[in-house]
Amino acid sequence: MLLPSIHNSLNELVDLLDQLSDSEYAKPCPQLSNATIGEHTRHIIEMFQCLENFYEIGLVNYDKRERNILIQTSTEFAKSKIVDIKNNLDKPNKKIELQQIIDGEEIRIDSNYHRELLYNLEHCIHHQALIKVAILQCEDIQIDANFGVARSTIEYRSKCAQ
Repeated sequence: MLLPSIHNSLNELVDLLDQLSDSEYAKPCPQLSNATIGEHTRHIIEMFQCLENFYEIGLVNYDKRERNILIQTSTEFAKSKIVDIKNNLDKPNKKIELQQIIDGEEIRIDSNYHRELLYNLEHCIHHQALIKVAILQCEDIQIDANFGVARSTIEYRSKCAQ
């Protein structure tokens, strides 16, 4: 169920990008401290890329992302990177160590690939919620009602509606 959920969220993102011009994609949004839809999309993409790039060595540091400006300025390039992510998600679960430097000190935390996929899904949904705020300034954009809504919230709302 994890991979289909990730694919669903990434497909929703692609559906959004299909509707945006590059200028809309890179337009600062005052409600998001002048961040752009492209910057949030780049962040989502690069977190997944980071997990994939460090999967083999088993040591992931999300702070060591590439930060490729083209991802945040070109919808076509961003969509191609999303396709790459979707094509490379299905890997065996294995132990992974997370590394981060906090206040000059290195910390390492044990994790695993599936846990990190789940983290990236939740992180993606969080940034989609922020993107949804920016979408309000674009009149002709259609997004799914559940865009940027946590899977647990969708399930809860579904039970309440019954």
